[in-house]
Amino acid sequence: MRIQRGTRVVITGASRGIGRALSAELAGRGARLGLIARGKEGLEELAGELPDTPDGPHVTAVADVSKWGQTSRAIDRLAKNLGGIDLLVANAGVLDYAPFLEQELEEAERMVHVNVFGTMYTLRAALPHMLRGPGGHVVVMSSAAGLRSFPWGAVYGATKAFDRGLAEALRHELAGTGISVTTVYPGEYGTTILQHQRDRLPAWRSNDEERPVEELVEAIIAGVEDDARGVYAPPAVRVLGLSGIAPRLTDQILTRVRGRSAAPRCD
Repeated sequence: MRIQRGTRVVITGASRGIGRALSAELAGRGARLGLIARGKEGLEELAGELPDTPDGPHVTAVADVSKWGQTSRAIDRLAKNLGGIDLLVANAGVLDYAPFLEQELEEAERMVHVNVFGTMYTLRAALPHMLRGPGGHVVVMSSAAGLRSFPWGAVYGATKAFDRGLAEALRHELAGTGISVTTVYPGEYGTTILQHQRDRLPAWRSNDEERPVEELVEAIIAGVEDDARGVYAPPAVRVLGLSGIAPRLTDQILTRVRGRSAAPRCD
């Protein structure tokens, strides 16, 4: 699909990080946005910064995507205000690094609730609206960790593998409906997702290796317009997909690039 004036977009996790940067770029192309996030203040601030659209104002909905009732009501309201949904971006997500046995259960549960249930609820609520229209596109935000999970990221990697599996199946299930699905596998970009724990990252993860989020946004938009099955950003992330075929080789590559802490066992 072509993103242009009149394209109706719903984005979760819109007020920060990737969601905020993507919202700004899409609004600049003339799309009309339905913005979802947990914080009212951040949503209103973002909506006030976006350029106006001739097709009507951008609309916001405060919702915790880990709650079905809040998510379904928010998406129903946005779809009504926008007159439908052409592009859905299931972007909301959280990340907490810690060794599995040391991680607070509350942190682990929150990742599952937001990254797993939040994605599932978003898609379940939005797809009926999209199926009533002439067609559209869905973007599911997985992660490089959804291709190969890392030490200190056991739960996060598992949640992102769920997102990958859900999106892969839906791309096939929706064949013939006019709706397509792209899964995004971001590497390390300069977003706010780790703002709360910059001082306690795993040894293989550096604050200095993050890329500009605008680069990721461009890749996502290109992936939508090209109907790509997957967006691997940066492109080197694709190597992690080898883990299911050649795990030992993948571990050896990661050891060379990130050090032994990324793959303590290469067997």
